[in-house]
Amino acid sequence: MPALWAGVLLAVATLATPAPFATLARADAGRVVGHIFVREAWLSLVLAVLLLAMERGRARQAADSGQGSQFSTEMLLVLGTVFCTVAGYFGTQPLMAAARAGQGAFSFGQLHGISFGLFGLKILLVVTLAWRATKPAGTALRPTGPSS
Repeated sequence: MPALWAGVLLAVATLATPAPFATLARADAGRVVGHIFVREAWLSLVLAVLLLAMERGRARQAADSGQGSQFSTEMLLVLGTVFCTVAGYFGTQPLMAAARAGQGAFSFGQLHGISFGLFGLKILLVVTLAWRATKPAGTALRPTGPSS
């Protein structure tokens, strides 16, 4: 599931958001992209809740068998995606609307930059989750080989 989520985020970043700006007037493109990000934010929250529940179960099993704690690195990565989604979309969108109207302490450009940075961080977190999901259970993240 993390690989599918990463694919969605990368498609939004590289295909779905640039295309309207290449073909529509700037204001119309902004509205289209806004609709895309509404759906992406809600999808990200749903996927994060599902992944968090799955990872919580795995961490609990590992802790019960004495092979780890009830809090895993994967859970931390998922919680990071929740933070990026809530802060990057739900936190900045009302402020961006106010900035467009000439109100607020931050400019639209500053808020757009913050939102963009948090979206990029979310992509990195989800790609890391996808990468970690491909490693066999119980393997270390360091190279193995003869010790010298």
